[in-house]
Amino acid sequence: MTDIHSIMTKAPVIPVLVIDDVDDAIPIAEALVEGGIPCLEVTLRTPCALDVIEAMKTVPGAIVGAGTVLSTKDLEKVLRAGVEFVVSPGLTENLGRAAKESGVPFLPGVATSAEIMTGLDMGLSHFKFFPAEANGGLPALKAIAAPFGMAKFCPTGGVSLKTAPDWLAHPQILCVGGSWIAPKGADKDTIRKLAAEAAALKS
Repeated sequence: MTDIHSIMTKAPVIPVLVIDDVDDAIPIAEALVEGGIPCLEVTLRTPCALDVIEAMKTVPGAIVGAGTVLSTKDLEKVLRAGVEFVVSPGLTENLGRAAKESGVPFLPGVATSAEIMTGLDMGLSHFKFFPAEANGGLPALKAIAAPFGMAKFCPTGGVSLKTAPDWLAHPQILCVGGSWIAPKGADKDTIRKLAAEAAALKS
């Protein structure tokens, strides 16, 4: 199994996917991979999310993870579905320690210095800054991250194609998370084009 640093450096953007229909899973995954975005975060916000994960895993080149993992119970479910990385909106000791013990690449959400310190105490060094814009945007993350040179980040929440380059220019930011690459109702060609634009962003 790879590590979270490798996942975060595969492409400048990790798409945050909320998929309501499992029949959409393979075409969306194919379009994203063909556009140069291989790491796919399927959020556990819909009843079919686990089926979507299993379907996307059949697409060559797709590295499929689960987002919105809130508990150890969620973690167990997504591990059984074969996810290759796990993303959480926050960090609890139970979830953090269970993820570490499982060996799965884990990207927990943080918004404060205390949360980063909690993660560092657990042996974690890579974090999702979430929700990025609502928590003060890039100026806030610069200030919060300054004492923690060893920490790396993936800002998610309100990041767009327009603002992503500013985020990616910061040396502690390896990638950004975004939902704009696969908007609801978009066809395969549109998603492929949006993915290619995202893949061309330079960090």
